Amino acid sequence: MRVDSREPVSPFDDSLELEGSIETEWRPGVITGGVLLGVAVILVALNLRPAITSVGPILGEMRDDLGATATWAGVLTTLPGLCFAAAGLAAPLLARRFGIGAAIASALSVLAVGLVLRVIDGPYVVLGGTLVATAGIALANVLIPVVIKDSFPARVGMMTGVYTAALQGGGALGSALTPPLENAFGGWRQGLGAWSVLAVLALLVWILAARGAGRAPVAEAGKQGSGRSLLRSPLAWMVTLFFGTQAFLAYVVMGWLPEVMIDAGVSKGDSGLLLGLMSLIAVPISLVVAPMAARANSQSPWIVGLGVFGFVGMVGMMVAPEASPLLWCVLIGLGMSVFSLALTVIALRARSGEDTARLSGMAQGIGYLMAAVGPFLFGLLHDLTHGWTVPWIMMLVVFVAQMTFGALAGRRRFV
Repeated sequence: MRVDSREPVSPFDDSLELEGSIETEWRPGVITGGVLLGVAVILVALNLRPAITSVGPILGEMRDDLGATATWAGVLTTLPGLCFAAAGLAAPLLARRFGIGAAIASALSVLAVGLVLRVIDGPYVVLGGTLVATAGIALANVLIPVVIKDSFPARVGMMTGVYTAALQGGGALGSALTPPLENAFGGWRQGLGAWSVLAVLALLVWILAARGAGRAPVAEAGKQGSGRSLLRSPLAWMVTLFFGTQAFLAYVVMGWLPEVMIDAGVSKGDSGLLLGLMSLIAVPISLVVAPMAARANSQSPWIVGLGVFGFVGMVGMMVAPEASPLLWCVLIGLGMSVFSLALTVIALRARSGEDTARLSGMAQGIGYLMAAVGPFLFGLLHDLTHGWTVPWIMMLVVFVAQMTFGALAGRRRFV
C-alpha cells in the first residue's frame, strides 16, 4: 500500500506555501497508517511507564527482601530519567540504520528482557535490569512521535492525544495494579515480572502492524531532512527547553508532592490518591486538547492557558497547602497535562520524519536530563531552608520559563 505522493507532510495545507511546492514520497522506512498500527501505538504507549511506576508501591518490600540501602533506592528511582536522556539521543541513529519498525521492535524486546532480568537476582541485578528496561522505553519514547508524524500526517493531534492518554493510563495502571499482582502471584518479583507479558503482547502486535516497513535509504533520508545540526536551531532549543521544563516540573511533583501534602496534614493514603488523580486528569485533556491545539494556527495559547492553571495550583500549594489540597492538585494536574502538547509540538515543528526523529531525540535527551535534576534540587533547597517555600519559588520560576519557551515553540514554524 502506498501513500499518494501529493499528500502533504503536515495537516496544515496552507503551511506548504512557506516553501513553495513541497511533496513527499513513500519511503520504505515509513509505515502506512491504519487501525492495526493505531492499536500497536496504543499498546506500545501502555508499556512506557509501568516499568517505572510499578516500583514505588512495593519499594519497601524490595528493600527489605534484598537488604538494600536507601542509597540503592535513590539510584533505582533516578536511573529512568538518566537512561531516558542517554538512550534517547541514540534513537534517531538506530532508526536511520535499521528502519523505524525494526528500531521500535528492538526497543520492545529490550524492555521485555529488562523486566524479566530485574526480578531474577539481587540488588545489582535489579539495577541492571532496570537500566536495560528503561533503555528500551527511552528508544520508544523518541520514535513513536516519528511514527505518528509519518504514518498519520493528517491526524497528528488526534494520535498524539491517544498516545499520550495511553501513556498516562499505563503509568496509573503500573502503580495501581502492581500490589494486587504481587498478592496474586505471591511476591514482588512475580508482581513486577508480570509486566513483561504486556511488553511481549505489544511486540507481537507491533511486528504485525509494521511488517513490510524497511529501512529508508541513507541518501534519500538525507534529502528529506534539513541536513544541518539542530543544535544550531533556535526553534529546536525552544522546543527542547519547553519539553525539559515541563519534565522538570512533572518529576518534582511526582517525587515530592505527597511528602509536601503529608507535612501539611494530609494522610498518606489521601496524598497517594491525589497524586493518582493528577495523572488521570491528563488522560481526557490529552484526548481533547491535543487534537484541538494541533488544528489551530498556533499551539501557544493552549500551552500558556494550561500553564496558568498549574501556576495557580502551585501558588496555592505554597501559600496554603492545607486549605484545599484537592483543588490545588486538580489545578496542578491541568498544568501537567501540557505534556501532550509538548509531544504535539515536536511533531508539528518538523517537516519530515527524519527531522522529527532528530528533534524528538534532542528534546527528550536533553529534556530528561533536566528532569533528573529537578527532584534533587527541590530536596536540596528543602534541606537548606528547612521549609517548602523556597523550593516552591523555584518551581514557580521554572513554570514561568515553561510557559515562555512553550509560547515560542508553539508558533507555526519549522526547524
